[in-house]
Amino acid sequence: MSLQLTNLKVSIPAKEIISGVTLTINPGTVHAIMGPNGSGKSTLANALMGHPKYQITAGTVKLDGTDITYLSPDKKAAAGLFLSPQHPPEIAGVSVGSFLRLAVGKARGKPLNPLEFQTELLAALQELQIERSFASRPLNAGFSGGEKKRLEVLQLVLLRPRYAILDETDSGLDVDALKVVAAGINRFRSPQTGILLITHYNRILEYVEPDAVHIMKSGKISLTGGKELAQEIERRGYAAD
Repeated sequence: MSLQLTNLKVSIPAKEIISGVTLTINPGTVHAIMGPNGSGKSTLANALMGHPKYQITAGTVKLDGTDITYLSPDKKAAAGLFLSPQHPPEIAGVSVGSFLRLAVGKARGKPLNPLEFQTELLAALQELQIERSFASRPLNAGFSGGEKKRLEVLQLVLLRPRYAILDETDSGLDVDALKVVAAGINRFRSPQTGILLITHYNRILEYVEPDAVHIMKSGKISLTGGKELAQEIERRGYAAD
């Protein structure tokens, strides 16, 4: 039982970005990937979820033993994979509440009673310190960066996927918003779920303790260690590793 990447290579037209990444994320663990801009972190996240811009040219991705390497994004989601992207799209005609009810119903394999789901949604909003009015707003339309990140974590908590890929979920957050987002990630964390947390900085790892930290450079994992590795990178920078 794991999310297993084996010698994964990813390209865009005429250029290889990921040059052979092997990584195993077991349920109950958090793996953090850090690295400088352009190292391939977001490419890896998007390729894992099946973004059509990125072509997997070699290697495999297995989720609990099932090969999902070339499945479409919806089938990967149905298998239990979740991506919190850096730049979620705005959909002005759909409310947050309606979107979440349909998404959660799809994940659970049945339509959800609107009133029953409303109770569940309001409880999650309260726990994540998000105002109730958030549910009636158009999806991501006019949202601040922090609001978009809170919505991603709200989806994570309600959808309960097997494995979550969080791509710079801490980007642009002030201290208060960072604590709320980290609390949501910790709420999702369990012996049944695995997390791949992509970040530039150590600060979110002060609230979400990683089991392993990987440094990515030039499309490869160049170094792996514990949380102290992230602290060292914070002090010395990536050039020193």
